[in-house]
Amino acid sequence: MTDKLTVSVLGTGIMGAAMARNLAKAGHTVRAWNRTRAKAQPLAADGAFVADSPAEAVEGADVVLTMLYDGPATLEVMREAAPGLRSGAVWMQSTTAGIDGIAALVAFADEHGLVFYDAPVLGTRQPAEAGQLTVLAAGPAEGRDKVTPVFDAVGARTVWTGEDGGAGSATRLKLVANSWVLAVTNAAGEVLALSKALDVDPQRFFEVIDGGPLDMGYLRAKTGLVLEDRLSPAAFAVSTAAKDARLIVEAGERHGVQLDVATASAERFERATAQGHGDEDMAAAYFASFEEGAAE
Repeated sequence: MTDKLTVSVLGTGIMGAAMARNLAKAGHTVRAWNRTRAKAQPLAADGAFVADSPAEAVEGADVVLTMLYDGPATLEVMREAAPGLRSGAVWMQSTTAGIDGIAALVAFADEHGLVFYDAPVLGTRQPAEAGQLTVLAAGPAEGRDKVTPVFDAVGARTVWTGEDGGAGSATRLKLVANSWVLAVTNAAGEVLALSKALDVDPQRFFEVIDGGPLDMGYLRAKTGLVLEDRLSPAAFAVSTAAKDARLIVEAGERHGVQLDVATASAERFERATAQGHGDEDMAAAYFASFEEGAAE
């Protein structure tokens, strides 16, 4: 273990706040910032310094960790942070930014002399809070002594995908993984919607698949959130899932692949958002199967 690090966390939503807490728990100095300060302020009780601006947050940082909404939002915040950035600092970029988004961020890193690590994570609120995320990482071997302690504080496992963070290999793997997660989430919602429409008790479906190859813990977890009305607080929000689904569709189109399921997923998440479920868990895409209010 190297000496304790100063880590700047830009973006303290569901994931960023949990990661910041685990970094502080591991003994690192945490400097946090969020556009809505109220979301970052509770971190002060965990020992984090809550900054008024991105530039203030990154002052003296060994590692800058970004966990923001998307690529453009991340680039905007890093531009605001630029006056405080130190050349040679490590940038752990964990926002799901998409392939095009990563290219713009790499250009910024090069311009400011930052050591760039493409490092999206797999997991939602609960594994983030427990420090059990899976970190997908690409970046130079030189500099890993700085970033590895951060990976270890926020995750239980790191999967290295290459030494060139600018190539976006970790981001590409994240999009592939998310395509499966979002498809399963929407399939789970449709099972419940069809059960409701056909007057079938969902438990009969679970009995049919129980213990077989079609059964899976994720299906049980997501349907349980709907059936038990536990959609808030979100483990992963509908609106964010919609953004990720769009990035997946765009990646497919860019490489000549038609992704019908991902396209439908994006439409369902966007419809559920328009119905007012954007801040609820992505399992709330269930409501997209009905006219607004009809599923109540």
